[in-house]
Amino acid sequence: MQAMKLHNKVALVTGAGRGIGRAIALAFAREGADVALTARTAAEIEQVAAEVTALGRSAEALPVDLSDRAQATGLPGRVARHFPAVDILVNNAGIGSSANPRRIADYDDGFWDLSIAVNLTAPYLLTKALVPAMTERGWGRVINMASVAGKRGLLAAGAYTATKHGLIGLTRTAALETAGTGVTINAICPGATRTVMLLRRLQVDAELRGEPVDKMEANVNPLGRLLEPAEIAELAVYLASDDARGMTGQALNLSGGSTMH
Repeated sequence: MQAMKLHNKVALVTGAGRGIGRAIALAFAREGADVALTARTAAEIEQVAAEVTALGRSAEALPVDLSDRAQATGLPGRVARHFPAVDILVNNAGIGSSANPRRIADYDDGFWDLSIAVNLTAPYLLTKALVPAMTERGWGRVINMASVAGKRGLLAAGAYTATKHGLIGLTRTAALETAGTGVTINAICPGATRTVMLLRRLQVDAELRGEPVDKMEANVNPLGRLLEPAEIAELAVYLASDDARGMTGQALNLSGGSTMH
């Protein structure tokens, strides 16, 4: 039997109640990791925690609103009550542009602030809190869920694209600062992936361009299909494992060819 890649590691996965976060949590559990799960909706992460437990690993569901700086800052302490250390941090929680799509000239300032708090400030705070102990132990992984929108513009999505560009910058700087310590810090840049957030965005794009949603979906990338959350999770497992010990500071596209740089 092949050895588990994350045997006895502890992972903290934000935004773990559905979509990519859920897929990552379950993929980590299959590879031997215990998982702390966070999201705003308790029922969702409790269900995922039950799924992790059914795979034979420990799980804790920790409801948190990462737009609240105090809650974000207090999260590592809550995790520490259940697990001795966090080996892998996955900053996956995010707010998409479909929640309030507007052009810059008509942008909602409150939504801008909210997007920065969740998509950029929360990953910064969690990285700041958890990486020092990783470096002391000589091993750790941070995986930031960015986006191909972190490498290009996206119509009516000023806050989303700005925060994802910023998250890639945070990834690169933190990777430089931890190089040689046994800690690696990378970002995944998914393209169109079958999640609630993405399906809402496709509807927005269809309305902006006056095209049917099914046509939008068929043209999201050269492969002609949406990616599945499990595909993103497979890359996260690789980045979290010792197999990726030589990779840090990267923003890896997994986009069906929609972004090729």
